[in-house]
Parts: sequence; C-alpha cells; structure tokens
Amino acid sequence: MVPRPKDKNVIGTKWIFKNKLNESGDVIRNKARLVCKGYAQQEGIDFEETFAPVARLEAIRMFLALSIFQKFKVFQMDVKSAFLNGDLDEEVYIEQPITFQNVVTRKQYQ
Repeated sequence: MVPRPKDKNVIGTKWIFKNKLNESGDVIRNKARLVCKGYAQQEGIDFEETFAPVARLEAIRMFLALSIFQKFKVFQMDVKSAFLNGDLDEEVYIEQPITFQNVVTRKQYQ
C-alpha cells in the first residue's frame, strides 16, 4: 500500500463474481476475481500499448513442423499465466475496490 501518486495514471478495479455449476445445474462453487477496469482507458494514455495477440492455426502448425525439422524443444505456457511471468519496464498503480477501503478505514479508527 502506497499513497496515491498525483502524476501517475491509476487503474481502477472491480470484483467479478461467478457461480460454478455441475451437470444438474446445482451451484458447486462460488468464485470471485479482482480485475482491472480496462474499459476506463483514455486515448493517448497507454492506449496504443494494449493488445491481445491470437495465433492462427496455420501459423501454429508451421511453427511445430519447423521445430520438429530443426529438432527444437518446444515448451507450452498457459496464456493466463504468461503475462504474470512477464517483466514490466514501468510502475503500474491500481486502486483498491471501494468496499475494501471502507473496511480498512473502519478497522483503523475503531
């Protein structure tokens, strides 16, 4: 936790709730994720750097054929964890959800 910087762009967050169902439609698990509000971007501020690359099936087949021909080792990484292992060249600030801030504030002043 750091004080909110005045000269940096701070990204908001929100909670996503989802119920996992089994085959008969009964709720078996409740899941919650904290995600960044990507829709709150402003053009000109980190707008051009956001992308989601998708590989075409033909390109994957060509890559695998070439790697077999050249006897390269191919490793697979899950897309969900690929960005977690990346290096950032800049500082990124996100703010807590409003509900979390209220709970922390109440605990500090009791």
